[in-house]
Amino acid sequence: MVVVECANWWLDRADPNGPMYYKGVYHLFYQYNPLGPLFGDKMIWAHSVSYDLINWIHLSHALCPSGPYDINSCWSGSVTILPGDKPFILYTGIDASGQQVQNLAMPENLSDPLLKDWVKFSGNPVMTPPNGVKDDMFRDPTTAWQAPDGRWRVLVGGQIDNEGMAFVYWSWDFIHWTKLDHPLYSVQETGMWECPDIFPVSINGTIGVDTSVLNPGVKHVLKTSLFSDKHDYYVLGTYDPQMDIFSPDTDFHGNSNDLRYDYGKFYASKTFFDSAKNRRVLWAWANESDSTQDDIDKGWSGVQTVPRAIWLDKSGKQLVQWPVEEIETLRGKQVSIHDKELGSGSIVEVSGITASQVDVEIDFELPELEEAELFDPAWVDPQQLCNDKNASIQGRFGPFGLLILATEDLTEKTAIFFRIFKGQNKYVVLMCSDHSRSSLKEDLDKTTYGAFVDIDPHHGKVSLRSLVDHSIVESFAARGKTCITTRVYPKVAVENEAHLFAFNNGTQSVVISSLNAWNMNQARLSEEESFKL
Repeated sequence: MVVVECANWWLDRADPNGPMYYKGVYHLFYQYNPLGPLFGDKMIWAHSVSYDLINWIHLSHALCPSGPYDINSCWSGSVTILPGDKPFILYTGIDASGQQVQNLAMPENLSDPLLKDWVKFSGNPVMTPPNGVKDDMFRDPTTAWQAPDGRWRVLVGGQIDNEGMAFVYWSWDFIHWTKLDHPLYSVQETGMWECPDIFPVSINGTIGVDTSVLNPGVKHVLKTSLFSDKHDYYVLGTYDPQMDIFSPDTDFHGNSNDLRYDYGKFYASKTFFDSAKNRRVLWAWANESDSTQDDIDKGWSGVQTVPRAIWLDKSGKQLVQWPVEEIETLRGKQVSIHDKELGSGSIVEVSGITASQVDVEIDFELPELEEAELFDPAWVDPQQLCNDKNASIQGRFGPFGLLILATEDLTEKTAIFFRIFKGQNKYVVLMCSDHSRSSLKEDLDKTTYGAFVDIDPHHGKVSLRSLVDHSIVESFAARGKTCITTRVYPKVAVENEAHLFAFNNGTQSVVISSLNAWNMNQARLSEEESFKL
């Protein structure tokens, strides 16, 4: 075994790795560059722990390059907790020849709930690129699951030609791994599959289940992070443990017609089963939208999104996400608005809060929708539709929503809004995140994001929740059916100069049935030296 020792620096934060709940402690490992604020040639596994998913303590780094099997980086991977409460890490190492291989590590002291020290298996690597797979297209092992035959399975992301796929490996002892002849699932013309994930979700209810659960009461989720466009896609389906194949409910193409966890900046996501609260929790990396030089100047880049509980929607057609309930412990002062009509062109400030760090929930009620604009069936790309019909372009029902991180005179504003259209058989709800006027700064990525929301506005309210923390905005429509995460960098609308508004730029009135906004207190981030058991 090789004992891991690393210097303790804290800069770049990227892919979440190996999240887990172990002996009363939440653990999050993540990709980190100890030598600078950008992704580098010697990436490592940093390690933080928490008792509540909100306040975190930085520990010594868990995995650093040390042997010929990972001397050029310790890339992403997962943790699997084996019987006897034994966590094992499977991770991708970049070896001395630049090849991507899969390695194994385990805790040095299982009685330590913080798992501060890890040792690497002396027989690493335990998997190497199979025939026909390029050395740099074989990475990011998943959390393993145990099938009914008693063998462990794990997925590794890959590509052959331009066909993206999830390779399957099995093992009796978690050390000796054998590749199956066929991938679990593959799709032509999707390119490299990074950070795959597979897990079961309950067909009825929001309760999460452990990764190895397999019975008629669950459906499986297969997710991939596509290197080609830096988005996370998922598909629902059925896992056959005898054939080791995944049969999707709908075809997967790797484009705007597919399901995504989040339609903004949300990548390399990872889930884990939280046995303390019987829920599945989702994390992802949100990269920057400013320039490389900006990242160098501030000395860091990349943040983790708020952890989200995730479950199957009642329709069985998609997943639902919602910030973990512990987020609400950060709420401070509250302001509310009820039964407020927003006529055409109306803007109402939500005053009395610190708008640069706020949690806001709003429900809109709409009158008779017969006057809604007709939906053109050619509008198949919601992001393009949001770009073409941004917050300044007046429609009938919409745009209406929130103006976030805005200046008082609205020269800077990030608009999170809805538009309602009348389709052939139903109403179509479009959610947009318009950053075109988010900052007076130049050299920023101000891409507008958009997605459709599977709700019927004729029979219910249109709801939105946005969590705002200075440069990141995470928005959840329809109680988490559609999510958009954005990174914005206002020049003037910062700290006490930031404002929050509700607005309606449609010709038809809408009603705020309820709005609640809370100041959000700072989470506590501390170093290991200040932590007491």
